[in-house]
Amino acid sequence: MAANQPVLWQRWLTHAVIDEFNRIEEIKGQRIANVLTAAKPRREVVAKALAGCEPGTWIAVDALFTRMRRARLNPAIARNERAPWKLYLVDAEYGSLGYLGFHEWEILEGRYTLAVLFEYAATLGLVDVCYVRPAGERDDFRDNWGSDELDSLSRYDGLQSIRLNALGSYALGLTGTYEPATVDSQPLKVLPNLDIVATEHLTAADRLQLSAWAEHTSDHVWTVSASKLHTGLDAGRDLTEFVTFLTERSAHELPNTLTTLVEDVTRRAGQLRDLGRARVIECADPAVAALIARDRGLRSLCSLVGDRHLAVSEEHELKFRKALVKLGYVLGS
Repeated sequence: MAANQPVLWQRWLTHAVIDEFNRIEEIKGQRIANVLTAAKPRREVVAKALAGCEPGTWIAVDALFTRMRRARLNPAIARNERAPWKLYLVDAEYGSLGYLGFHEWEILEGRYTLAVLFEYAATLGLVDVCYVRPAGERDDFRDNWGSDELDSLSRYDGLQSIRLNALGSYALGLTGTYEPATVDSQPLKVLPNLDIVATEHLTAADRLQLSAWAEHTSDHVWTVSASKLHTGLDAGRDLTEFVTFLTERSAHELPNTLTTLVEDVTRRAGQLRDLGRARVIECADPAVAALIARDRGLRSLCSLVGDRHLAVSEEHELKFRKALVKLGYVLGS
């Protein structure tokens, strides 16, 4: 696959079927005619900026932004001076990006650059990335109207820094050949007390994976606990991937204490299921609650909670209200 990646990158640069700026979903109005510039020239600008990065050296995305602006590498988003007025956050009038200061470089060109780096360059393996949860990581859009309703402007707000690697250097034409780096696949030792010890230098990606599932208790030690595993599952991560990660990087079989803990956490996680949000309705007395819960037209739309409360899911609320009226009841406030 690595041999084909430079070809994929070069082909992607010149075939702009999809505009990756559409991935900045909080910025509305993008589909209005004559608002956005063509994607192909923008991609080439970001590729040129990427080619200017020193291979093997981490660079913060804000430092990259500064370098791009100084070098006049501008992946311009707005087609003309009127175009920003048609782009907006939340509300087309009050949240318009046309107002002075509302369409700064970081908001438009910066977010586009982050999308290209994270979605395409990183996906092809051309750059290594340091990424955290996007909520609250960038505040460059906070002066815009409507921004108080948003945790982040894009999913890419969590991209902290990038590093052009050997494959990226080859794909960008900075080197003539590419040799995959040899990586020691067994730099970890998992102890029966649930400590994970790094016996050799770890990559940034390995450190992030460990910190997602275990507590970093000292320079070279991470400690696994039930609460940390639960936190990882609650964040939507796959516990099986973590076990595979440890198995591949450990010279010995994983201790029974860890496998037992993983089995117990997995079993507990399977005992609860999120069925979505529901409206809770209080009835005057248990008799009314039972009458509604057993009604032929309502029983499939609600669930009895306790003796005089009903739970109605959001998707069934409208049908529930209509059926309730037919039964002779009206939902009060």
